[in-house]
Amino acid sequence: MADPAPLGPTPVTRAPVTAPPVPRPAGRRTPAAGYADAVRDRVSELTRLRATDPDAVRRALRDRRRFAPAGFAEPLFVLAADHPARGAVAANGDPVAMGDRHELLARCLVALSRPGVNGFLGTADLVEDLALLGALEGKLVLGSMNRGGLPGASFELDDRFTGYDAEGIAAGGLDGGKMLLRVDPTDHGTSRTLAGCARAVDELAERRLLALVEPFTSRRHAGRARNVLTADAQILANGIAQGLGRTSAHTWLKVPVVDDMERMMASTTLPTLLLGGDGSQDPEAMYASWRNALRIEQVRGLTVGRTMLFPADGDVATAVDTAVGLLHP
Repeated sequence: MADPAPLGPTPVTRAPVTAPPVPRPAGRRTPAAGYADAVRDRVSELTRLRATDPDAVRRALRDRRRFAPAGFAEPLFVLAADHPARGAVAANGDPVAMGDRHELLARCLVALSRPGVNGFLGTADLVEDLALLGALEGKLVLGSMNRGGLPGASFELDDRFTGYDAEGIAAGGLDGGKMLLRVDPTDHGTSRTLAGCARAVDELAERRLLALVEPFTSRRHAGRARNVLTADAQILANGIAQGLGRTSAHTWLKVPVVDDMERMMASTTLPTLLLGGDGSQDPEAMYASWRNALRIEQVRGLTVGRTMLFPADGDVATAVDTAVGLLHP
């Protein structure tokens, strides 16, 4: 199989990207290996381009075809890959699955090329790489904003805004920003995170950009923050999240699937996307839980990452196609 053509000096294409064919050896593909070789030359060219023509990043973002607002009327599938910036690189039992950037980009290219994938959520490094590769044409692109709450750190619940800000999201031609809000009344970091998220909601709303808030009730256990995945805990977190800022006109929620999902979702009228988790759940049970939750009126789609990029059988395309099929039964 011929390698894909390397990037040129202005590597932006107006046509949606089509990922190169991925070799399918006999047997099961391991979750954390097997995709990068098909696009290694193409992805490696990013380093040369960043070194010799850094303004190509600005051009790629400027010239990409934007997401059509009419797309918000349909169920959304947004691929998420902002985990490495928070030091969370484990997936499906592999503690460093997301640590190989070539492999991660290759898997993102496959996922983003599948029919029905509407958007991408990531930090600037990944958004820019994928823009240079032409993979974000026509996509809803959301910039991840607060990645400072590193797992296991003493300051984990002080989720500082170390990623995108509203100014950078607007300058890059992105469609909105996402923020993590973990609420622990016993942790002083929660107050700073609340204030930062409220400010971000306001700054995005001023620019008429989408503010995607991912709220949890959290508690520390053995030195690490753990999210409390119950309906009552999520109702509390949703109420706090949707009250942030001087307007909620542009605010969406990103929430986990929990037991008693309908009662939990009755806590909000905001458009809501479901998150996918870490991939440790049985795939059939996971898809069934998403299918049931997607019947709730406020739920407008899926924002999933590790479960799609590192499925147990290693087949990214099939995992994505199965999830997209839930949105269009």
